[in-house]
Amino acid sequence: MRHLLERGEVEPGDTLVDSSSGMYAQALALACHRYGLNCHIVGSTTVDHALRIQLEILGATLEQVRSSNDLRLDQNLRVQRISQLLQENPSYHWMQQYHDSIHYLGYSDIADLINKEVPDVPLTLVGAVGTGASTGAIATYLRESGRALRLVGVQPFGSVTFGAEHVADPDMIIAGIGSSIPFRNVRHDLYDRIHWLNFDYAMSGAVHLLRASGIFAGLSSGAAYLATLSELERDSSRTYVFLAADTGHRYVESAYARHAHAVNLESLRAHEVGTQAGLEPPWSSMDWPPPAHASQSTTARPLPPSGAFHSSHP
Repeated sequence: MRHLLERGEVEPGDTLVDSSSGMYAQALALACHRYGLNCHIVGSTTVDHALRIQLEILGATLEQVRSSNDLRLDQNLRVQRISQLLQENPSYHWMQQYHDSIHYLGYSDIADLINKEVPDVPLTLVGAVGTGASTGAIATYLRESGRALRLVGVQPFGSVTFGAEHVADPDMIIAGIGSSIPFRNVRHDLYDRIHWLNFDYAMSGAVHLLRASGIFAGLSSGAAYLATLSELERDSSRTYVFLAADTGHRYVESAYARHAHAVNLESLRAHEVGTQAGLEPPWSSMDWPPPAHASQSTTARPLPPSGAFHSSHP
């Protein structure tokens, strides 16, 4: 937001619009409120009452697409609505959280915090891939600072981002962790390993995280926690940082209410695969890139220069 204001791409009083399943909507509304901008959110069906009230208090407007249990349909409907809004209101600024690399800029402070708080030792960062702007950006800044870093991404089955669209999980709609449509700001070459987890395992991880630490976090955090334990078992010589992106409040009915069915984590193991063809629920993991893509560069590219960041209409 600061970058856009400094470059004059938006000005106080302008309206910023984007699609969101929850946490991004809150963040955008907070930033717009701070800098005197209007905010309009095209929301997922997962936006709950508590978040709607917060958006109202912050002055943001929200419209939700029609209810759907199909993640692909939900995301497509939101993108279609954004296109309609931009045609009707050409002065609106579309933030493009799925596609614009400008969102990487927002995580430099998090990387700085990790550098300050975590000793300079071999480090593994674990977190949901989503748009790539969180894990990908933090990893990029840490590597630029000279850190010896491995990046482990977490995905749901059914996500196209790392080629799991052929494996379904009927219970899994973990908003923000994966995607049924291509996200252009995911930089695959930043990642060293990928974990795919189903709903039950992510829920079990979240329940265990609460019991072990008192941290009441969302499903993606439970999945990242479980993946981190698995990576720690593989290599205990490294220090691990995992990202807990949101709280568990909006998952109370859909996930935490099932806590009696949570599985003991000590009995859970990932199914190690060599290619996406071998992926299978409830949990699979794989080194990245797979052998078929091993010739491609896996070196983290530097972030584009500031002038390369832009948000444009579709």
